[in-house]
Amino acid sequence: MMSSVYTMPRSPSVPVRGGLAVGLAVLTNVVLVLGVDALGIASAFRALTVPPVAFLSALGAGGATAVYWLLGRYVSDADQTFVRVAAGVLLLSFVPDVVLLASDPAATPLAVVILMAMHVVVAAVSVWVLVSWRAE
Repeated sequence: MMSSVYTMPRSPSVPVRGGLAVGLAVLTNVVLVLGVDALGIASAFRALTVPPVAFLSALGAGGATAVYWLLGRYVSDADQTFVRVAAGVLLLSFVPDVVLLASDPAATPLAVVILMAMHVVVAAVSVWVLVSWRAE
């Protein structure tokens, strides 16, 4: 007699998904910076160098993970709330980039658009990995 047991696949934990989000965001943005550097776009613009991009990408995705975890503990519809919070934070994150146009002589409109694109990468990766990558 043969017996089969079906078990629901378990979702990776929030720390695992958060670690993956951090890794993917950093990797994607570092590759973007290296491409921008290879093309010679804004070579004097320090904000488009690997150390600050890697650090701030990790900080953004790590912060998103912490917010997602907290929402999961205290809010009934954490996924939908997180997507809304992430969208709002993404929009607010563009403000310092725009300020760089006025405060940093090395900042060009193209360089600032690239920085904004990197913010979108962190937000998109964080939302995708934290919200969408689940077994449920």
